[in-house]
Amino acid sequence: MLDSILGSLKVVTLATKTDFRSVTSREIALFEGPMGWGEFSPFLEYSYEESIPWLLSGIEAAFARIPTSIRNAIEVNATMPAINNPIEIAEILAAFAGAKVIKIKVGEDLTSDFARIACVRELRPEAKIRLDVNGLWNVDEAEEFLKQVGDIEYVEQPCSTIEELRELKLRTGVKIAGDEVIRKAKDPLSVDLAGAIDVLMLKVAPLGGISRALEIANHHQLPVAVSSALESAVGISHGLKLAAAVSKLDFACGLGTGALLAVDVAHLPIVNGSIEVKDVIPDSTALAKYAVSNERLNWWRNRIRKVWEAGAHSIIQEKGWSL
Repeated sequence: MLDSILGSLKVVTLATKTDFRSVTSREIALFEGPMGWGEFSPFLEYSYEESIPWLLSGIEAAFARIPTSIRNAIEVNATMPAINNPIEIAEILAAFAGAKVIKIKVGEDLTSDFARIACVRELRPEAKIRLDVNGLWNVDEAEEFLKQVGDIEYVEQPCSTIEELRELKLRTGVKIAGDEVIRKAKDPLSVDLAGAIDVLMLKVAPLGGISRALEIANHHQLPVAVSSALESAVGISHGLKLAAAVSKLDFACGLGTGALLAVDVAHLPIVNGSIEVKDVIPDSTALAKYAVSNERLNWWRNRIRKVWEAGAHSIIQEKGWSL
């Protein structure tokens, strides 16, 4: 299997439309298997061990049968990066056609955060608002912000630790969603989420694929939302299939982030606030146009080999995945 992955490997650089948590482009590795295309795109600073679930997710997409979809399309939220220019904010919102929910990145500057939220509310007064903090607040900061912000759907990862989330939950009636607290855990099944969160955020690549993400959701028995890790259309299509397989889906999903990319390898249009669940084949012209240098291609080949050796190979054997 490893030879097959490396033999079909394509790596591209996809620019973003704006700075997204200091990310201005994404290097994406893609490979083809008997079931279709898979994506391997852990952020460049991730260790080999931390990248294992990402490789497993890509291999599942390319080589394994996945759970049956029970939905044909997934409602998505708009995602607003931590930008402050009203014209840029309007341009970003316009890219999410028909989205009725907007997730706003906050946490780095109080004044800018409130101004960004106010701007979004002025432009889309009918939209539901959710916030994503990426664990940047302590409990007191989170409590104070949530007292002032007005009505929101939920706040995602306001504090970094389970203990802080539990304390915050005692102080606020705002729903709390957990992201990093699950996807960065050594064993997501062993994390005790009782009294800490109300909504479980599932991201297909960091959790190791659709089957593993569904196992985590079934174990914790919490309402779920599915989100992306700023993947290409190939990776997003796998996230859509996860959302389509979840037994109960009460929230719009953060799977419209292709709208934040300036270029992509395929087109997954947002139509009336939703994206169709379907297989995605990367465009050959785009693969050539956005291809990395041979030096970077070899870097990614070596990275995949190292992640394979770090533990991915043994997990694949346990799962029985093969050519």
